[in-house]
Amino acid sequence: MAARVSTLILAGGQGSRLYPLTKIRSKPAVPIGGRFRLIDIPISNCIHSGYRRIFILTQFASESIHRHIFTSYRFDQFHKDYITILAAKQTLENRGWFQGTADAVRHNLSTIEGSGDLILILSGDHLYRMDYRKFVEAHEKAGADITISVVPAARKDVPSLGVLKVDASNRIVEFKEKPKDDAAIDGMAVDPEVFEANGVDARGRAHTASMGIYLFNWKVLKDVLESTTDEDFGRQIIPRAIQDKRVFAHFFDGYWEDIGTIPNFFEANIGLTHPLPRFNFYDEDKPVFSLPRFLPGSKILDADVHESILCEGSIINRAYIRQSIIGIRSRIGEGTQLLRTVMMGADFYESAEDLRSSAARGLPAVGVGRNCEIRNAIIDKNARIGDGVKLINAAGVRDRIGEDVCLVDGIIVVPKNAVLPSGTVV
Repeated sequence: MAARVSTLILAGGQGSRLYPLTKIRSKPAVPIGGRFRLIDIPISNCIHSGYRRIFILTQFASESIHRHIFTSYRFDQFHKDYITILAAKQTLENRGWFQGTADAVRHNLSTIEGSGDLILILSGDHLYRMDYRKFVEAHEKAGADITISVVPAARKDVPSLGVLKVDASNRIVEFKEKPKDDAAIDGMAVDPEVFEANGVDARGRAHTASMGIYLFNWKVLKDVLESTTDEDFGRQIIPRAIQDKRVFAHFFDGYWEDIGTIPNFFEANIGLTHPLPRFNFYDEDKPVFSLPRFLPGSKILDADVHESILCEGSIINRAYIRQSIIGIRSRIGEGTQLLRTVMMGADFYESAEDLRSSAARGLPAVGVGRNCEIRNAIIDKNARIGDGVKLINAAGVRDRIGEDVCLVDGIIVVPKNAVLPSGTVV
């Protein structure tokens, strides 16, 4: 009899390194690709893998992600499938917030008990495609207590990763979190034959890094959480479990990106505009699911567009667009240039009356006005950018936090609902 699998998606993180995109929403609720949200990625992977008993743990600024999940995902009433939100809450036993990934799951053990023989724990803010059934098969074949999905890593990237040493049987024998010492890094190298045995071309990569994706036997998960007060899986639970549990690695060598910083988020989005992107949203057999919005097609008025994604419901005048993502309901004025720009679009259309009212208050319309120049920028939803605005960071500023414009690692970020009057120059 096949093991029953339930999934926990950890979606409560603040995502402080993605500020200001996470100013008023959690990281998994951040839009990506012009019309999706990060949380859609693990949910879609689960659905395509046939694992449709899904718990989503939320905490920080959760209203946006709750609304998205409630309006996007509906399973039929004839099966026992479900998506259940487990929001941080006070109980008689606990009156505090979740203190980490492990702590969040610990507080919900009584709710998930009985839901599955195996518990698949996922992050809500990674970009990748995976058939979790292969993960489960490897776990069962190894007789593992815990299995961790790993990716090959180059030596130069090791100081920023949680790296695992794997033996010839794929058993994990050591874990180090972001090692900096050269001797420690060298000591975590994996035998090339291990990569070969798992069908992975090492291509000069000698280390394996945790993807933050875990598969636990239910009894093991309950034991490791109830026997300690450890708050985090990666830093505490996993290193401790390696000492006395059967912890194995499952190798994954496809595209995987932790959307943890503004540069990572920006480059992952811009990468989608390439002729052959490393992550493909255009898979008819395994689409990424999201909210069906029933928007009209985009209206393009003689625009010059190259290597860009134009999402539905947009109105684009005589603009010049290169390597950019134009999100849903975007409006772009005549004479505007967008180069390497991620424009998230809008949650609503402004009516003629709305436009008159905004103009009377001195507000630009939602979208980008006429004769603007915008380069290397992220424009969050519902931003109002007037005419003649230049967002080019000519001074090369690395970091600056402002109310309506931020600079993060040299990338310009316009927060959600920001207003930039006509003539603004950054």
